[in-house]
Amino acid sequence: MKKVLFIGAALSMLLACNNPSGKSQESGDSTLTVATSNDEAGKIVFDSDVYDFGSIKEGEVVDHTFKFKNEGKQPVILAQVSASCGCTTPSYTVDPVLPGKEGEIKVSFNSAGQPGVQQKIITISSNAENAVTTVQVKGTVGK
Repeated sequence: MKKVLFIGAALSMLLACNNPSGKSQESGDSTLTVATSNDEAGKIVFDSDVYDFGSIKEGEVVDHTFKFKNEGKQPVILAQVSASCGCTTPSYTVDPVLPGKEGEIKVSFNSAGQPGVQQKIITISSNAENAVTTVQVKGTVGK
């Protein structure tokens, strides 16, 4: 009985999500346009995807803003921005970035307890053509 329920639920989900045209879905009075290929999606292009802060003393905080432009045809929405370490804190543009417009990701690296060569990766997930991309902050922390 459980197998029949599971198969029925899975089948109904597949049928409910089936949209053969790939163009749009209507919901009441509004129409949602769906990109049919990556050629129509938004595209994140960074001015620079690496920031080298050089040499700093342990305990200093480094702040940097990565700027990007949407060079695609649809708005870009950043879904998640996460850092590879708790010592690095990102904040980012939460509003959709329209085609031709710019957004930013601000990164703060706290070097306390982080002596030596550092490379912190920030991962950006979005609805863009390049759905997962990264930027990095690097440098050397001296004692």
